[in-house]
Amino acid sequence: MKLRQPTDFLILEALEEKGRNVATNLAEHTGKSRKNINTRLPVLEDYGLVRKIGPAERSGLYEITSTGKAALVYRDQYDEVDDFDALIEGPSAGGVDDNGDPQASFVRGEDESDDDE
Repeated sequence: MKLRQPTDFLILEALEEKGRNVATNLAEHTGKSRKNINTRLPVLEDYGLVRKIGPAERSGLYEITSTGKAALVYRDQYDEVDDFDALIEGPSAGGVDDNGDPQASFVRGEDESDDDE
């Protein structure tokens, strides 16, 4: 994942703060050109940080994803880590929750030091 700073983080921040939005409004909120925003949104979508939503297929309405929110949480570490993708995706211990979704052991509340008494 190769993010363009500060533009990509500004887009994510605007989507988190203002909610679903289109490029014209995001340009206003970020102070970046609409052309720049229109160029970056599909890239952010490819990375799974934003998602294009309806009502029409070509509406250009975007919202931030949970991965995008994680990217904002860890943005200060973007330049410090080799694998930002892995950082924002979090640990995966191969466990599965009740819905069949993978979960890390600490999310499931498991303790690595189980004592068998």
